[in-house]
Amino acid sequence: MAEKSPDFSGSVDQCPALSPEQRMQSPGIGASKWVRLNVGGTYFLTTRQTLCRDSKSFLYRLCQADPDLDSDKDETGAYLIDRDPMYFGPVLNYLRHGKLVLNRGLAEEGVLEEAEFYNIPSLIRLIKDKIRERDCKTVQLPIKHVYRVLQCQEEELTQMVSTMSDGWKFEQLVSIGSSYNYGNEDQAEFLCVVSKELHNQSYGTSSEPSEKAKILQEQGSRM
Repeated sequence: MAEKSPDFSGSVDQCPALSPEQRMQSPGIGASKWVRLNVGGTYFLTTRQTLCRDSKSFLYRLCQADPDLDSDKDETGAYLIDRDPMYFGPVLNYLRHGKLVLNRGLAEEGVLEEAEFYNIPSLIRLIKDKIRERDCKTVQLPIKHVYRVLQCQEEELTQMVSTMSDGWKFEQLVSIGSSYNYGNEDQAEFLCVVSKELHNQSYGTSSEPSEKAKILQEQGSRM
């Protein structure tokens, strides 16, 4: 006679469902892998392995529960970090894949500030190199020139040449005939084209001209 198999249908205990926060905090259910961060009110979810990528960083100490590190948690169990979440994103992505990726509108200086706060030396060096590279490209922009046309008489040419300074140089001299001065001989008149390099100065920048530059301006106002 065959024995009946025991019926456990009425004796099986059902495990209560856990919320995501409880699963993260429960031993053996992802507690050692996933970490939740609240950076300036924005939540980030990442792994301990990512945050521990650099053993000298603030984030590494955070994951190690460093007793000297005063770190609070919010009601969800996320670590509270009072920093800009927009600039934390590039820092976290760097720890994930080792590349610096900046979204449009983010400045390298802002990410550098965060890298220094979190104490990630390799990222600090990388951003400083990118800033130097960017600044070198700015310096190597094409040189722009500003041109002026000055009208003068023959006897004024020598004076104008002697007062030509502040980076101004002759480009072209054009004779426009002569003018009649009562009681004197006719004086030949010229148009003198001069130029000056701008050296990446902004057109909106105002500065007081030197005395020699004022002389050139006075001579140019005769036109």
